[in-house]
Amino acid sequence: MATQIFVNLPVKDLNKSVEFFTKLGYTFNPQFTDENATSMIVSDNIFVMLLVEPYFQTFTKKPVTDTSKSNEAIICLSAQSREEVDEIVSKAVSAGATTPLDKQDHGFMYGHGFRDLDGHLWEYMFMDMSAMPQE
Repeated sequence: MATQIFVNLPVKDLNKSVEFFTKLGYTFNPQFTDENATSMIVSDNIFVMLLVEPYFQTFTKKPVTDTSKSNEAIICLSAQSREEVDEIVSKAVSAGATTPLDKQDHGFMYGHGFRDLDGHLWEYMFMDMSAMPQE
């Protein structure tokens, strides 16, 4: 069995978060959805568990990160093209995200990102390995 990854993120308003990520093209597994959480399907092996903050807090003794003051992580996902990177960031901004990150263009690697409604940093990256500089 392939390894699966489940990223758990606290959110303030589950319904608004679901609406936001639906606008980006993501779907959700109803088997793992209730008033406290939902499972956003990123790929066959990658899932993002969006958990309302009080429920998220039951999994840790540390406080939930205040994303207006600090970053807990940057979630970076691959894209199939530069255009797809720009498209997803554009959709996110149209849905209410902000773009604190500048585009990164290293020739073979291109990325851009946004902060979602809860301030979590998301980055999308396209890599053209055939254009990677050879040493």
